[in-house]
Amino acid sequence: MECGRVMDALELLDIVSSGETSKVQFKEKFPHQDSIAAEMVAMSNSLGGKILFGVEDKTGEIKGLKGEEIRDYSSRLGNISSDLVNPPVNVTTEVVSVENGDSKKVLIANIEEGTNKPYKDNNGTIWVKKTSDKRKLTDNNEILRLFQASSNLMADEMPVNQASIEDINEEKFKAYFEKLRNRTIEQEGLSYEKALHVKRVMLKGKISLGGLLFFGSNPQYFKTSFCIKAIHFVGNDLSGSDYKDSIDIEGTIPEMFDLGMKFFERNLKHVQAGQSFNSIGKLEISQIALEELLQNALLHRDYFKNAPIRLMIFDNRVEIVSPGKLPNGLTVEELPYSNPIPRNNILIGYAKDAMLFRGYGTGISRALSEQPNIELINDIEGEQFKVIIPREQ
Repeated sequence: MECGRVMDALELLDIVSSGETSKVQFKEKFPHQDSIAAEMVAMSNSLGGKILFGVEDKTGEIKGLKGEEIRDYSSRLGNISSDLVNPPVNVTTEVVSVENGDSKKVLIANIEEGTNKPYKDNNGTIWVKKTSDKRKLTDNNEILRLFQASSNLMADEMPVNQASIEDINEEKFKAYFEKLRNRTIEQEGLSYEKALHVKRVMLKGKISLGGLLFFGSNPQYFKTSFCIKAIHFVGNDLSGSDYKDSIDIEGTIPEMFDLGMKFFERNLKHVQAGQSFNSIGKLEISQIALEELLQNALLHRDYFKNAPIRLMIFDNRVEIVSPGKLPNGLTVEELPYSNPIPRNNILIGYAKDAMLFRGYGTGISRALSEQPNIELINDIEGEQFKVIIPREQ
């Protein structure tokens, strides 16, 4: 096992001085193989990381390893990564020498974030990182999100077992189908149920989550958390109890989008911006930017998380908070330039034909072009994506 980029001593000392984190672990000697397997699993299921052998875990003191220990540890790491982790993971190693009176060698095992999550140890246990420690994963929704992270499972393709064909608004779906095809279902020679399957509103006889969220008569009857909580606070404090407007927005995704935009329109200031005196004026924040950001929240949020989207207006800012961190290891810096794998394929397909959706991968870029002072925050620990737009006071 070789490593492409070689770490130098100064970089190693900087890492050691920062202590153990969710991505760095210290081991003075090689522990039981099951412990290392669990650490590999946790890092592969999270954001990857490094295990430094020859460093005392409590004090961070560099003890160093002998040559025969380095050879033995490297061999054992290879065996563990292929035999005790399922699916196997790729581990690369490197040795860094630190001169501190005498030369001390540290073996570094590099574990990348996995692309085939969830990873398990030899006992079938799924581990994830939690700060500098790790924890067993037992919650079904969290496990499903690991499948989603590897594009092995899409939330909007999941069946809503309690829902039936009667819970789909037939009029809405038929209008969508006719607009899309320029022909009715009957003219296409399809039954209503067959058409629902063709457009993936139904999958294998079950209503899909995507179908329910776009064409359901009352989606929140089955999925109460998949709504928007909108509030206009007095002041700038999230914990404040005074507010000017508050509403729970429910319905299909197109309906929630329309109602969310109306919430912005009645609560944000309108400015003349060169328009005639009798004009109602433009919103103080670009309407195009708000449209793109609200659609982004509704279409790209993590539907494995039972939490609402939050729209919050303060005196000095607007916040749009959607459940789920950015997918596929995407960073905020990459976001305006990337075309990542979509989290919700079914919803994206519907939106292209039924909303203002202008194409996946360009919404954030367009919003930033219209409103350059937008701040994007990918809250990995809190598993949410936050957009902050300043307001002039």
